[in-house]
Amino acid sequence: MSRIAQLWRTTTVRLTAIFIALFVVFSILLLTFIAYQSSIQIQQQQAAAIDREVDLLRRVDQRQGVRGVVYAVNRLANQPGPGIYYLGDNAGLQVAGNVSNFPVNVLQGVGVFSLNYDRDQAFEGYQTKGFAVVRSLVLDSGLRLIVGRDVLERRGFTAIVLQGFILAVAGILVFSLLAGMVTAWRVTKRIDAINATSAKIMSGNLSERIPITRRNDEFDVLATSLNAMLDRIEGLMVGLKEVTDNVAHDLKTPLTRLRNRAEAALREGGDGPAQREALETTLTESDKLIRTFNALLMIARAEAGAPSGAFADVDVSGVAADVAELYEPVADEQGLVLDTQIAPDVHLRANRELIGQALVNLIENALKYYEPAEGKAGRVSVSVKTEAGRVLIEVVDNGPGIPLEDRARVVERFVRLEKSRTEPGSGLGLSLVAAVARLHRGEFRIEDNGPGVRAVIDLPAA
Repeated sequence: MSRIAQLWRTTTVRLTAIFIALFVVFSILLLTFIAYQSSIQIQQQQAAAIDREVDLLRRVDQRQGVRGVVYAVNRLANQPGPGIYYLGDNAGLQVAGNVSNFPVNVLQGVGVFSLNYDRDQAFEGYQTKGFAVVRSLVLDSGLRLIVGRDVLERRGFTAIVLQGFILAVAGILVFSLLAGMVTAWRVTKRIDAINATSAKIMSGNLSERIPITRRNDEFDVLATSLNAMLDRIEGLMVGLKEVTDNVAHDLKTPLTRLRNRAEAALREGGDGPAQREALETTLTESDKLIRTFNALLMIARAEAGAPSGAFADVDVSGVAADVAELYEPVADEQGLVLDTQIAPDVHLRANRELIGQALVNLIENALKYYEPAEGKAGRVSVSVKTEAGRVLIEVVDNGPGIPLEDRARVVERFVRLEKSRTEPGSGLGLSLVAAVARLHRGEFRIEDNGPGVRAVIDLPAA
């Protein structure tokens, strides 16, 4: 009983019930209108048939006299059917016809009357008694003529229509209720699957997903969207865990050094130069920590869609040229050639600060981790171009490159392929580049340059 009540509380069953009620009301009104119009049509047809026979008999009376009209009325009266016929003289005696007993007002009046009748003779398939509509008049010969039609046939038609209507409404109610219950059961089953998956996820199992059928209906579309959202949430949770672990790992060492330096400076016997050196080291380590937290904050802002500046029209060509010019001296010191292939006047609606910072990170990575090979000139190239409605910002080098299996990892936070970690850095540079690309509805790719790396920021031009 509780299951039925649960189904009744579902929107599907309620909407089905409303639809059934509206359909039944509309069906009643429609069938009532059809029955009424059909009855009117039959009544009009009967009145027209009576008028035609009256006109026919009147012309017979005018042309052939009493003998002819008596013969015509007897012939019509002896045929099986719903016709009512009477021909009488001035004294009220029946001369011809199939009904002899009429009320006095019908025999003396002129016009249309409704009355109960009793046939003088019975025909197979027709009752001897009934209810009829008749027309009474006096012919030119002085005879009284009454012509009518039985209306029980019309009432029988109305009864048939009513019976069919009741059966149709009953069938509609039964099948609609069954269809509504089945539909509600299926909908409830799909919703129960979603609720069960949600309960498992809330209990801590983030790998659970909503089952998807092969019907590809609206529930499958919803389940696909929810599963994509759950994938994103799981990825964020895993990333948060990794970030927490990496932050604890990467910040523990500099914080420990800070503490040891400060403790050594406070020991008895510490002279002024030693204390000064400890303070300078503390400042250096503090700057590294601040840069790490600034990078984390910038990544968080980019991923949240809340950049530090508003979006505006940005001259990407100018930004790339300025950044490349800034790093040319650094490349010269390392013995590298930093060249540019920047298409002029490439504009993009973007955040200038983030685009510039992403380009800075790519160039710094290319310069920092470049390993020169004998007999090969080191080269880093910065390019900006448009291609098929896209803006491509590329930083290309001919260094050792990144292994294929590590290219997906390097964009994760605190991931550094350098195991010894002798180079300064926190492993957040490429993470920020990927976040900036996503913020601008684009993507960041690391491709093989054969040899070297091709880092591509692919952004939509519009």
